[in-house]
Amino acid sequence: MLLPPNSRFLLLKQLLLLAVVFTLAACSNTKYLSSSQSLYTSSKVVVKGDILNSEKQDIRSSLSSKSLMTQQPNKKLLNSRIKVWLYNQKYNEKKSNWFWNLVLSKRNLEEPVVYDSTKAKESVDRMTSYLHNQGFFYATVQYSEKTKRRKTSVTYEVNTGRNFVIDKITYAIPDTAILRLVKANEKLSLIQKGMAFKSATLGSERERLTRLIKDAGYYKFNRDAIEYSVDTLNKALFRNSLNPFEGLVNIFNENRGRDKLTMDVEIRIKNPEDSISSWQPHHIGKIYVYPDFSLNGNPADSSLKKDDRKYINIRYHQEILRPKILSRSILLRPGETYSLQQYNNTVNKLYDLSIWQFVTLQYKEPKDSVNTLDAYLFLTPRRKQELGVSFEVSNSSDYTLGSGITLNYRHINLNKTATQLGMSINTGIELVKQETGWTLQSKQFGGEVSLTWPRFALPFHIKQSNRSNAKTRLTLGANYLSRIEKFDVTSFNASYGYDWNETLYKRWIVRPITINYVGVSLNPTFRDSVVNANPYLKRSFEPALIGGESVSFIYSNQDLLHPRHYSYFRVNVEESGGWLSGINSLVNGISGKNTNLETATGVNISNFVKLEADYRHYWKLGIHSGLATRTYAGVGIPYSYSQVLPYIRQFTSGGPNSIRAWRLRTLGPGSFKNSSANAQTFPDQTGDMKLEGNIEYRFDLLRMFGGSINLKGATFLDMGNIWMIRKDPSRPGSEFQLSQLYHDLAMGTGAGLRLDFSYFLVRLDWGIPLKVPYFTGNKNGWYLSEWDLKSGRWRRENIIWNIAIGYPF
Repeated sequence: MLLPPNSRFLLLKQLLLLAVVFTLAACSNTKYLSSSQSLYTSSKVVVKGDILNSEKQDIRSSLSSKSLMTQQPNKKLLNSRIKVWLYNQKYNEKKSNWFWNLVLSKRNLEEPVVYDSTKAKESVDRMTSYLHNQGFFYATVQYSEKTKRRKTSVTYEVNTGRNFVIDKITYAIPDTAILRLVKANEKLSLIQKGMAFKSATLGSERERLTRLIKDAGYYKFNRDAIEYSVDTLNKALFRNSLNPFEGLVNIFNENRGRDKLTMDVEIRIKNPEDSISSWQPHHIGKIYVYPDFSLNGNPADSSLKKDDRKYINIRYHQEILRPKILSRSILLRPGETYSLQQYNNTVNKLYDLSIWQFVTLQYKEPKDSVNTLDAYLFLTPRRKQELGVSFEVSNSSDYTLGSGITLNYRHINLNKTATQLGMSINTGIELVKQETGWTLQSKQFGGEVSLTWPRFALPFHIKQSNRSNAKTRLTLGANYLSRIEKFDVTSFNASYGYDWNETLYKRWIVRPITINYVGVSLNPTFRDSVVNANPYLKRSFEPALIGGESVSFIYSNQDLLHPRHYSYFRVNVEESGGWLSGINSLVNGISGKNTNLETATGVNISNFVKLEADYRHYWKLGIHSGLATRTYAGVGIPYSYSQVLPYIRQFTSGGPNSIRAWRLRTLGPGSFKNSSANAQTFPDQTGDMKLEGNIEYRFDLLRMFGGSINLKGATFLDMGNIWMIRKDPSRPGSEFQLSQLYHDLAMGTGAGLRLDFSYFLVRLDWGIPLKVPYFTGNKNGWYLSEWDLKSGRWRRENIIWNIAIGYPF
C-alpha cells in the first residue's frame, strides 16, 4: 500500500522527531546525580571452568538474572538509555505539554540506577549458592568494578571448577507397595546415573513421584514425605586418619582418570508421621453432581431435586443437561481407585462442553467408611445463547478501503445435549480512491450454519482417551463475491468431520466429507481481454465441483512448561474428486451412460491432491523482545481429467501476511513478471506450489496513554515464491525447476510498528526487495545495486507499505 504524500510527510516528521529524541537521550544521564554517586551502566559475567562452552553459556545467562544479580543496570534502546532520559525530563526538567504527556507514561520511565557495592556483594553470595545447587561445590565468584566519568561497570568472574555427576541411585522406602510402584516406573525417573547433579532436578523428581503415587490412589500422600540423601564424601580420605597428607594422595589416586567427580543419591519416602502404618490407597465412593449450582449456592438446600443414577447422583433445581450425557461426560466411577490425573481429566472434559462457566470438584471422606472418597461436582452454567456483532476496516495493496460487518449467533446447549448451533452472516465492500472519487471495486456477502456435537458421531463405538475432547462438526455455507466489471463467484460448501486431541500438544482435524460448488460468471470485456488471453487463467475460472476429504495434524506446545521457546506445526492433506468421481461413474452406469453428475450440473469435477506444511518457532529473548520464525511449503497436483487447480485452491504470494516487499498476488510464479496494464489494476498471479520462510525480531518500544497501548517494533526478512508444476507457455519461467530454485527465490526485508491494544493489534509494515527473481541486472537477481532511496519514483514503485490486523504468523 502506498501512503498519500501528506501522510508520508507527516510520518517523516514523526520519524525525525523520534531520531532527535534518541540523540538527546544519548547525552549524559548523570547530571542530576550527587557527587558521591555513579550511574550503574553495565554488567558482565565471565565464566571459567572445566565444563563445556554450552554449559558456560547457560550458567552465564542464569547468573545474569534479576534473582541472582540483585542490581541491574538501566537498559539501552538503540544505544541510548532513553527511559532514563525521559525520567529526567519528567521529574527533573518538569516537561509538560501535549507531546510530553503522551510520551511520559510511567511504563516509559526508568529511574537512574545508582551503583551500590553492597548489592554486588549480595549478588556474589547468591551466585555462589546457585552454583552449589547446580553441583559445582567448589565454585568461586569474585567481582571487580570500574568507574569512569561517574559511570560504573561491574565484571563478575566465575570459576565453576568441575561439577559432580550422579554415580549410584538407591531407594529407602519401607512401604513395599509404594516401593514396587516407584521401581516399576524407574525408567521415567528424572534422576539417572551419569547425569550432572542439580538441586532443581531433585525438586522436579519429587513432583513426579508425588503425581505418580497420588495417581495410584494414595489421596493423602504428601510431597514432604520424599527426602534425599546425597553422599559426596570420598571414603579414601579416611584410610589413614593419622596422616592427612596420605588422605589427599588417596583422593588424587581415587579420582585419577575420572572426567568428573561422582556422588551417590538415596531417595527416601517416609511413612505417615501420625501413624505407624503405611500409606493407604483410597477409592471413589458416591459421586454427587450439582449441574445448576450458583456461586452462592448451598449443597444442603432441601429444595434440590434428586435423581440417583447408576454412576452419579444428580442434585438440581433445573435440568441443564440430559442425565445420560452428563454421566458420560463425568469420567469418575464408583469403586475406582482415586487418581489425580482422572481428577484433571474430569474437570477439563466438563469445561470442554462449553456450557459451564465454573467447574469445581471436591473430595470428602464419608464418616461411615474407611479409605473412601465421595466426589462433589459443583457446576455453574453459562448463558445458553450468545449474540455478537463485529466490524472490520482494512486496507490492502489492491484497494484503498475495505469494510465489513459480521453478525454471529450461538446456542451452546441445544436441546440439553451440549450440542452447539452456530450461525453467522457477513457482508463487506472494497473501495478504491481515484481522481474522480471513490469507486466500488468489490462486494461480498455470505453466511454459515454449523452444528457441533461433543463426541464422535459414528454408527459404531470408538475408544478414545480421556484427553481427546472429541467433537463432530457439520457445516453448511454459501458466499457471493462480485469484482465489479470483472467476475462474479458464487460458492456453496458443506463439510462433515471430527476434531480431537490425541495428547496435550497434538490435535487432529479429519473431514471425511467436504464438498464445494463454485460457479463463475465473467464480465465479457474482462473475459476477452484478460481471461481468454491466458489459457491457465481461463481454466482456473471455469465452474468447479470440489468434493473430497482432508486431514490436518497440529502440534503446539505453547504453555507454562515452555516459557522461553515453543513450536507450532501444522500439516494438511486434502484430496478432491476420489469419492465424487466414484458417484459420478455409478450414476453414469445406472443411467445407461446417458447422464452423470457432470452433465446434470454442467460443472466439471475437480481432481487434485493438495499438501501443506507450516512450521513456526518462537523464542523469548528476555521480557521485552522475541524472535519468531516460520517455514511453509505447499503443493497442489491436479490428476485425472483436471489440468489445473481450482481458482480458490491455488497458491498466492506477497501481501501483509506473506513476502511483504511485494503487493498481494504480484509475485511469481517463478521468474515471471506480468507487466501488462491489466496487471496494475488486477494483480492475480497464482501457482501450484509455494515455498516461504520468514524471520521476525519483535521488541517493545513505548507504553502510551497510561500504558493502555503498547507501541512495538519489528524487523523482518521474508523469502519465497510460487511456481507452476507444469510449463505454462503464456508465463515463461513460471515452472518449478530445482536447478533454478535459488534464482527464483524472492527476498525482502523491512521494519514495522505495531499498536497493541491487548484485545487486538494493528500492524504497519514497510518492505523493500533485496532479491528479485525477474531482475536481469545480475545472474542471481540481487537488487541492492538498484536501490535509489533518493528517488521518489523509485520509492513509490519499490517500497511497499502494508496495514493489517494481527501478527503475520
